[in-house]
Amino acid sequence: MPTHHTLMIAGCGDVGSRLGQQLHAAGWQVYGLRRDTRLLPSGILPVAGDLQQPNCPDAWPEVSLDYLVYCAAASQHDEVGYRRAYVEGLQHVLRWLEQHKQRPKRILFVSSSSVFGQQDGSWVDESSEATADGYSGRVMREAEQLVLACGIPATVVRLTGIYGPGREWLLRQVKEGYRVAVEPPLYGNRIHADDAAGLLAHVLQVDAQGQTLESCYIGVDDEPAPLHEVVDWLRARLQVSHWADEASVRRAGSKRCSNARAKALGWRPAYPSYREGYAAIISDKPI
Repeated sequence: MPTHHTLMIAGCGDVGSRLGQQLHAAGWQVYGLRRDTRLLPSGILPVAGDLQQPNCPDAWPEVSLDYLVYCAAASQHDEVGYRRAYVEGLQHVLRWLEQHKQRPKRILFVSSSSVFGQQDGSWVDESSEATADGYSGRVMREAEQLVLACGIPATVVRLTGIYGPGREWLLRQVKEGYRVAVEPPLYGNRIHADDAAGLLAHVLQVDAQGQTLESCYIGVDDEPAPLHEVVDWLRARLQVSHWADEASVRRAGSKRCSNARAKALGWRPAYPSYREGYAAIISDKPI
């Protein structure tokens, strides 16, 4: 019989729910904290609460928690909103653990590749300098340092651009004739939401088996690609022939993130590139 493990997912939104479902299917007891617990999938035990409020939720479980995943999402996209979601919310959860005398074996903090400020298309990995100038990267790095210094074993997982069902911004833009510059190429990094959850699940299961973890992993598929290449491929698949009048790009960074460390841990993405991932969304069928 497999060993029973108990997990709290603090901020159980899209990726957190996918993670919870995967580990529930593997026999884990999974609690999911979010404001509206009606949105939680079956199999995840509901904990109604707000990470941005200092008072511990009434429904916080009294059981011993083996693992905690902090998987918040900012609802306000400015520095104040990011600080509330990632730094202050994390501080609240760490305090709630202390109040309940709970000491998980490990905390996973779901971070972002926005901590990297490289703009020259270079390859980056977990050892690369993470000194982004933007508020999102700076605040996320502060939260990373907070969790790594909290006194509980912790690992940071820096996810790249998450896409999947319900995360179809680029598809909508391409249908509207999205035009991007070809030179210099603007490299982007992405991971399907199922693979993001799968990596988090894999890291937790590896730790539960007693294997040694690093303090940081990057969650990205096998093929960072220039944005114009992805747009051209989507235009062909969607049979889009018109172009918008002007080129527009929503972000400025350009880097290629490596998943070598995550793959060395035994993880493999089900959607190794944007082609498999977007083909599944367009056809609405899994690969």
